[in-house]
Amino acid sequence: MSTIETTAAGSRRDIRAVDGGGPRGTAKRPGRPAVGAARIGHEVRGYFRSADTVFFTFLFPLIMLGIFTAAFSSAGEIQPGPDAEAISVGAYYLPGMLAAGLLLSGVQNLAVDIATERSDGTLKRLGGTPLSPVSYFIGKLGQVFVTGALQAALLLLAAGTVFGIALPTEPEAWLTFAWVFVLGITTSALLGIALSALPRSGKSASAVVVPIMLVLQFISGVYLQFSALPEWMQNLASLFPLKWMAQGMRAAFLPDDFAVLEQHESWDLGWVAVALAAWLVVGLVASRLTFRWIRRDA
Repeated sequence: MSTIETTAAGSRRDIRAVDGGGPRGTAKRPGRPAVGAARIGHEVRGYFRSADTVFFTFLFPLIMLGIFTAAFSSAGEIQPGPDAEAISVGAYYLPGMLAAGLLLSGVQNLAVDIATERSDGTLKRLGGTPLSPVSYFIGKLGQVFVTGALQAALLLLAAGTVFGIALPTEPEAWLTFAWVFVLGITTSALLGIALSALPRSGKSASAVVVPIMLVLQFISGVYLQFSALPEWMQNLASLFPLKWMAQGMRAAFLPDDFAVLEQHESWDLGWVAVALAAWLVVGLVASRLTFRWIRRDA
């Protein structure tokens, strides 16, 4: 049986599993949320069966944290001022890698995945089943939440055990991490669904999406110290959500002394929430307007 047929058959099994009946069952047909929830496990299994997806989205931030920690630790600790608290290189880059994980798990993963499913005919087959776009979105969003949470947990575990990074002990810091994570991963997932309409084929999806993600990571304070970037680049980065996710993560994990290195010498958590909420709305509207089971120009 082909991959397309297997995916479509899996969708029908998901619906029947929630329904409790067979093809001709008399049980009440499940609602869209129930069908979408049933698809989450299917989507997560498919995610971890793809070796390139696991490497370039799930493990990539962890690998980059290890590289940066090993490469720059000899330069000594990072200190925002002569009387400020100093931290290790790994501790400084950890928030950026957490933010990059949100971007990769949401935007890059879904943009490439959905574009590939549209190109190889999987979406066309799913469109011929009772599966609604809402249920399909719930399955994808659930997958991003599960894999994003596992990725963040792995990063934090490795940071505390392998790289010797001291994690926050204040409840307020973890509360900041929690809301930035939830708002950031939701925004990233919706933007990934919207961006999936851009590639014209599955083969070109990575070539279209990955460079965009790399540029955003370099200008948003993930791989480079944000305060060292020219002002015009900081302003450009402020137009996109990754800069705000990275800033929110730095507010959660870095000492307060490091706020002076931000664009306005403050964590600006209120603006972090506003910017991410605005991009969430943009992603929701754009994904609703652009999503099609089949490309119109196909």
